[in-house]
Amino acid sequence: MSKNKLKVEAIAQGTVIDHIPAGMGVRILKFFQLTDKNERITVGLNLRSGDTYKKDLIKVENTVFTVEQANQLALFASEATINEINDFKVVNKYKVQLPDAISGVLRCPNSNCITRHETVATRFYVTEKHTGTTLKCHYCEKSFQTSLFSELN
Repeated sequence: MSKNKLKVEAIAQGTVIDHIPAGMGVRILKFFQLTDKNERITVGLNLRSGDTYKKDLIKVENTVFTVEQANQLALFASEATINEINDFKVVNKYKVQLPDAISGVLRCPNSNCITRHETVATRFYVTEKHTGTTLKCHYCEKSFQTSLFSELN
């Protein structure tokens, strides 16, 4: 092994989230409340990937993301890769994809939206434009850039 390489312990079972843009790893930990579980988590921040690109990486033992959760990751890291680990081997690997809609995890930024005053699950339709990802509220029909959602920052 090269002197410049650091060894990170492999996980027996769980999920490795790779190719997270630098700076987004902590946000993902917070959004998915991964630190609330009593599982071992390895987090790498600002790791080298290639000559100039930096990335974050998260390894979570004994946790497997559903496809819905994995695709919610695309709101933070559209190029992220999910590696499902079983018996120290990658048994499934795939790239996240922006979902068509996301329900129940984000609060509408519009203070006049019915979801701010009534007990209803929020629902947003996801579209990707050249200016970035926008989320359109099912109830108030307003569209918002992802930067306006406190849960994503």
